[in-house]
Amino acid sequence: MNYQTFEPHADLASVVKCYWTLEVPLAPQAPKQRIVPDGCLEMIFILGDNMKRYLSETEFIIQPRAIVVGQITEPFVIQPTGYVHCFAVRFYPFGFANFVNTPIKKLADKETPIAQLFDGTLAENLAQEIISAVNDQERIAIVEAFLLNKFDEKAIIDQVVKTTIETLLLTKGSRSINNILQDEPSKRRQLERKFFKQVGLSPKQLGKVIRLQAALKMLLTQKTENLTRIAYDSEYYDQAHFNRDFKELTGINPKDFLENDKMQLSTVFYTKD
Repeated sequence: MNYQTFEPHADLASVVKCYWTLEVPLAPQAPKQRIVPDGCLEMIFILGDNMKRYLSETEFIIQPRAIVVGQITEPFVIQPTGYVHCFAVRFYPFGFANFVNTPIKKLADKETPIAQLFDGTLAENLAQEIISAVNDQERIAIVEAFLLNKFDEKAIIDQVVKTTIETLLLTKGSRSINNILQDEPSKRRQLERKFFKQVGLSPKQLGKVIRLQAALKMLLTQKTENLTRIAYDSEYYDQAHFNRDFKELTGINPKDFLENDKMQLSTVFYTKD
């Protein structure tokens, strides 16, 4: 498995977290993979064989070749049909709103073909250029030219939304929204409306995802195998609270996480991000 990340152009660094590529050799009976929420949206181009995304234990769809995956609030279960080769743009939680007029909440928990979000001809040309590119550097140059042409930071990014997200990231999701707003709790409803439009989640939901990601990284990097200690360091109320949020967002209990072969991709994504 070869997973690499690349930094964005300086003019996009406020909204694009990174570009990433993934290659996995053809393997017989590749297991399903559980992709857990991380608070980011992604534009993904499938360059290898098709990918299945399961809607239930047995029902699945074949993912389109050029998609935007919105905020997910529960695990995405996918399965390769053969050789895996993907190129993707990972946006910060408020990042993708700078490029489309569609409310980001409408993209949640699904993959949306890019042709539904951008001009159809532009989207088709972008996908074909990415597929035809000879290497990752060329793909990055192509997608950056596309994004820079559409980037309008001043028109979209709400400063209160941006500041709230930065605080959640800085405190690893542990700071309450009322605390962030300080003496202005009346602004919470307005903030939630802006979050759903520009981020796709409520501030509380995003905080929960960010806090879980911090706990996941501790678990994955083996800084401690003591789940109570991880819960404490991640500022959960107690281990029961940690276990409940963990299972809600990953679909399994913390103690089963590392031994589950369906978590291999998530393990790669969240230890090397």
